[in-house]
Amino acid sequence: MGRRDIKEYRASEALSLIAADRARAPLVCPSCGARAIHRVPRRQPEGVETPVGERISLTCRNCSRHASYIERGPGQPRDVTLDPNAP
Repeated sequence: MGRRDIKEYRASEALSLIAADRARAPLVCPSCGARAIHRVPRRQPEGVETPVGERISLTCRNCSRHASYIERGPGQPRDVTLDPNAP
């Protein structure tokens, strides 16, 4: 028995949509292919950073599926000792 009336993307679909949003690529619904993705809050102009810790919500206006994530900001650099490909 699933959750009724709650339409969420599958994990792989949500991750691809979030990755596209973070890359500032055009948003296309991975479920139905529509280009009608509603983003709350709206994207800031290029060069203006979104506040760290802000919740981003992405909803398709065509199929009503949604995903949300928390903006992580630039963060700290990765520890190179954790990288398996490091020399």
